Amino acid sequence: MMLINKNSLSVEMKGIKIIKKNANKLRTRLIKEKQLCTSYKVHSDDEYVYMPLITEYDEKFINSLLDEFNVNVDDYEFKHAQYRPTNFLDFLDDKISEEEMEEIRKSFDVIGDIVILEIPPELEDKKKVIGEAALKFTKRRSVYYKKSKIQGVTRTRKLEFLAGVDDLETIHKEFGIRFKLNPSTVYFSPRLATERSRIVDEVKEGEVIIDFFAGIGSFPISIAHVKDAKIYGVDINSEAIKYMHDNIKLNKLVGEVIPIEGDINNVIDELPLADRIIMNLPGTAKDFLEIAINHLKCGGILNYYEFSSDYNSVIERVENLAGNRKTTVLDIRKVKSQSPGVWHFGLSIKIE
Repeated sequence: MMLINKNSLSVEMKGIKIIKKNANKLRTRLIKEKQLCTSYKVHSDDEYVYMPLITEYDEKFINSLLDEFNVNVDDYEFKHAQYRPTNFLDFLDDKISEEEMEEIRKSFDVIGDIVILEIPPELEDKKKVIGEAALKFTKRRSVYYKKSKIQGVTRTRKLEFLAGVDDLETIHKEFGIRFKLNPSTVYFSPRLATERSRIVDEVKEGEVIIDFFAGIGSFPISIAHVKDAKIYGVDINSEAIKYMHDNIKLNKLVGEVIPIEGDINNVIDELPLADRIIMNLPGTAKDFLEIAINHLKCGGILNYYEFSSDYNSVIERVENLAGNRKTTVLDIRKVKSQSPGVWHFGLSIKIE
C-alpha cells in the first residue's frame, strides 16, 4: 500500500535499502528484471541507497536478491521522478489508442535534420498527429513519411510533408563527413554508415576504384576522406551527380573522387581497370556482375551486394560468372534485414 506525504509530495512504498558499495550491482539486476519502479526516484543518504520496487514485484526473484545482498524489503518514502519521454510514441498519449500505437513502426530514418517515417495505411488518417509527435521527440527540423517504395533507375521515393519546415534539402553528418542531399530526388541510406566504414577499412592506399551505383558519393567520399585512392563515382541520376560534386567541395579529401553521369553499361569502356569495384544495388546488381568481373584487374576485389535468403547463393553467383578465374571470399555478412527471411548481404571477394 502506498501512503502519500502531502507535505513533501512523496510516496511511502515498498523498496530496498542497501549500502552504497553494492547499490550499482543491485540496481542493474532490478532494471534487467524490470522490478525497479522508474516512476519514482532512487535516492541516497551518507551510507545507503534506497530503490523503489514496482507494485506487483516478483517475490521469488526479490527474495533471492535479499538473501544474496543481505537486505530487506521495507516501506520507504520516494519522490516522483520527472517524466522524460523515451520513445516518440510517448508523445501520442491520449491521441491514438494503445492498439493503434502497436501498429506504428518504431523504426524511422533520420537524415540530417529530416525525419522520415513509415506509417501503416490503416493509420494514414492520423499521420499529422504522428508527425508532430516525431518532431517533438527528435527535435529535428522536418518530418516526412514514405509514400512509396524506392522506384526506378534513379532509386527515388515519394515523400509527403507532415510537420516542421517543408524543406527536403539537408546535410547529413557521418564519421566526420558531410553529405548534402534531397532524399526525394536521390538515394541515400543512413543505415549503411557501418557498411561504408567497413569498406573504407578494406581499401588500401593507391587503389583505383569504380563505384557502379555511387548516388551522392557516399562510398567514394567516405573512402577519399581518409585514403589516398582514386574513385570513379558513376550514377545514372543527374541529381545524384550534382550532389556528388557538392559533397566533394564540402569535405576535405585525401584521395580523388571523379563523378561520372551515365549508365555504367555505356561508360565502363572509358574507365581504367579497377583494383576494386563497389556494387551496392542489391536488387539488380547481379545484372551487372559480368561487366564488373571483366573490368577488375587480376587480384581485384569486388564489393558486391544482393538481397538473398542465404550466403551460398550470393557467393555461387559471383563464382559462376568468374569462370576459370580463381576467387577468394574475404568476407560475407548480413548488412541489414530486407524482409522476413531475406537479407541485404555484402560480399567482399578477390578475383584473380
